[in-house]
Amino acid sequence: MSLGIKQEGAEVLGQSYNIETNSTVMKKKNFKLLSIEVFAVFAAIVLFGIPFYFVIINSFKDVSESAALSLAWPSSFHILENYRAVLTANNGMVLRAFFNSSLITVLSITTMIFVCSMAAFVLERRKGKLSGFFNSMVLVGLMIPPAIVPTIWVLQTTGLFKTFPGIVLLETALHFAFACMLYKAFMSTIPRELDEAALMDGCSSFKLYFNIILPLLKPVTSTIIVLSSIQIYNDFENMLYFFPGAENATVQLTLYNFKGMYGTQWNLLFADVLLISIPPLILFIFFNKKIVAGMTAGAVKG
Repeated sequence: MSLGIKQEGAEVLGQSYNIETNSTVMKKKNFKLLSIEVFAVFAAIVLFGIPFYFVIINSFKDVSESAALSLAWPSSFHILENYRAVLTANNGMVLRAFFNSSLITVLSITTMIFVCSMAAFVLERRKGKLSGFFNSMVLVGLMIPPAIVPTIWVLQTTGLFKTFPGIVLLETALHFAFACMLYKAFMSTIPRELDEAALMDGCSSFKLYFNIILPLLKPVTSTIIVLSSIQIYNDFENMLYFFPGAENATVQLTLYNFKGMYGTQWNLLFADVLLISIPPLILFIFFNKKIVAGMTAGAVKG
């Protein structure tokens, strides 16, 4: 009897020791995880916060102080003067550039959503002998960069060079492969039985796409809107090569306004950088969660 009591007591002590050991291990793991998170936040503040502060503080200085390119606090603030000068430079080129960039971005994203989702719908739902070939062509679009001279020749031949329709179609084509692959991966998670049930009820292919499939694509559509709109809005090379001209200025090209042969107006340059960075920053802040949801959608099955 006493031996059984001793064995039970030893088991209880062993269990309590294991619980304490596991608790100690969990505390150590939580402390390490917390330390890593704190370090990551601090690194993010250093890598992104300091450059952003550098741009802001130098946009508040005059020409001489901003030329030093330092993090020092300005001796006197010139906020209104600098930003007024940026907005009124070259007969309001910055405002015109904002309009051009916004219009190109909105039109390109709208065209991309319908074209890419329709293409992904066909590639995912209709399996045939040429399905592998077309899927390979979409992947090729991700790997091969566009050629500048042949593209200019095509745009000039079709009369689309230096026009809004031309640059919109070009941006749509450049982002087609990425958006199509995201739509295709997400569409693979939508059961085919939904299509069959709609067709049996007399729904046409267009009604099936617009009334059933397209509303289900909202998560990945939000991802494409945010990522592609930021890329198109911040596009520099394509706007420089395929959309030249003072009347066709976009926000990234306005940075040239404050760089001259004999010097650079750094205070106005930084003020312009801050102005053109506000719209993408706001878009990213409000839609950053949707980016992750849309990127991971269809990752298991797709």
